[in-house]
Amino acid sequence: MAPWLVALLLWSFPRPVAAEETFAVSEVWVETSSGRHHFTVELADTAARQAQGLMFREAMAADHGMLFLFARPKPATFWMRNTLIPLDMLFLDGDGTIVNIIERAEPRTDTMRPSQGPVAAVLEINGGLSDLLGIEPGDKVVHPFFAD
Repeated sequence: MAPWLVALLLWSFPRPVAAEETFAVSEVWVETSSGRHHFTVELADTAARQAQGLMFREAMAADHGMLFLFARPKPATFWMRNTLIPLDMLFLDGDGTIVNIIERAEPRTDTMRPSQGPVAAVLEINGGLSDLLGIEPGDKVVHPFFAD
């Protein structure tokens, strides 16, 4: 078999992360015109935790999520290859302001979902919650990571 075909086949199939990461847990609040919404989040604060993210999870509690924290603001792009549940992705600037939102990202796809410019963090919550709770760009995520 041609080496390029072997590489393509290996890349195409879902595979578990070598060693499952453990995540610290924290609290965030999303301040919107409809009120203040609380989430318990796992912190994806290392490259290994960010690579694992929410992959292979079959469900997530409605008031839970994952907060990806970057050492410095950068353009961020996410995909959903091994993610089994639809997610809303809230891209956040350095003070926690929501820059843009990808709603109901389709699971198990390689579709690239980018931030609209450099971001300091990304909050992932269950798909559809942004719409349900009235979360919009310009709203604020409150967490100790963000500058006052």
